[in-house]
Amino acid sequence: MKEYIELRVMRLAEYIVETGDTVRGTSKIFGVSKSTIHKDVSQRLCEINPVLAREVRRVLQKNKAERHLRGGKATQIKYLKKRKV
Repeated sequence: MKEYIELRVMRLAEYIVETGDTVRGTSKIFGVSKSTIHKDVSQRLCEINPVLAREVRRVLQKNKAERHLRGGKATQIKYLKKRKV
């Protein structure tokens, strides 16, 4: 694997573990597509650093379990804004 890809994978993984951010949020911060982020942290990271890969997987599973709550909150805010206008 090329060195710049390994560096990107490690930076993405460390960011996700430190912040608990979602794949979508991470893609906005780093300017990389969601598909690339997902492939980096779910496939490439396992080859580079299996321990960090488990930590990232734990964060992503937590985010997946909570996504329906974030979606509901976003909808609530949307309609509250419409009501005020």
